[in-house]
Amino acid sequence: MLRSIPWVVLSAVTLGLFHPARSPAAEKLPALIPSLALQALLKSAVEKTVHQFKSAALRSDQLAVTLIDLRQPARLLHASLRGKILIYPASVIKLFYLAAAHRWIEDARLADTPELQRALRDMIVDSSNDATHYVIDLLTGTTSGPEIPEAEIQDWWDKRNAVTRYFTSLGYTGINASKKPWSDGPYGRESQAIRRFEPKRNWLSTDATARLFAEIALERCVSPARSRAMLTLLARDPRTTDPDPDHQAKFTGPILPTGAHLWSKAGWTSQTRHDATCVELPNGSRFVLVIFTTDHANEREIIRSLAATIINGLSS
Repeated sequence: MLRSIPWVVLSAVTLGLFHPARSPAAEKLPALIPSLALQALLKSAVEKTVHQFKSAALRSDQLAVTLIDLRQPARLLHASLRGKILIYPASVIKLFYLAAAHRWIEDARLADTPELQRALRDMIVDSSNDATHYVIDLLTGTTSGPEIPEAEIQDWWDKRNAVTRYFTSLGYTGINASKKPWSDGPYGRESQAIRRFEPKRNWLSTDATARLFAEIALERCVSPARSRAMLTLLARDPRTTDPDPDHQAKFTGPILPTGAHLWSKAGWTSQTRHDATCVELPNGSRFVLVIFTTDHANEREIIRSLAATIINGLSS
């Protein structure tokens, strides 16, 4: 996104073709309850933002947003606009690779080595594509490299879809997590697979992304301890003085009130700009807010403006 095999307990074939064992109850949220009030808030916020960026020709069909209120963990209120639309997620997909890695480690399908922990940290904190490539290789038992015979590419592709199959087995829809993020590529067998198989890109919806972030925030993703480990990597300083205008904390962070806490995974390309966040306000309110934007990648204020309107509405 922002910058452009150690030990495996089971064989690569096993990693690719079977789902890891798990305790589904630990990874399942209560049924989300549609909220008319939150839905009205999102609708109003989108309309206001579209009007505000009229000069940039922003349209409502270039936005997708999902909100989950975490204040009552047993009764999660939810709203979304275009929340099921499949959108190229850029580096937000790394949130799914992070959760999958912790599941694989928990089930002893990956050795929890210092090198893997370094890669997970760099993938989420620095949004390193190189680190993400390494994590995907471990999760799927595949590697990039020269093109391979057509007789072998199907097996390679089956293995590469291990993460997508895992989340599908948990009831997720609106997700394809089978591709590596690239700065210049892909090349070789990566582009060979793109030519041969569908889908050709990673996809996420804001609804699927918000569900995963809520599971992590409520410590229901893999295990409480592993959820907390993920949150540690996702923690951001909303008041960061980092000079990079595209620092992950700056996608939503600047509009948060003093004393707010932020956890996030941002992503952007030449065509998309997204932020997946969990926010805790000084008054204790806590919520997950996921905003995807398309065709306005250089408009940094769109996400901030939309988030500010939603957060102000929640506060009132």
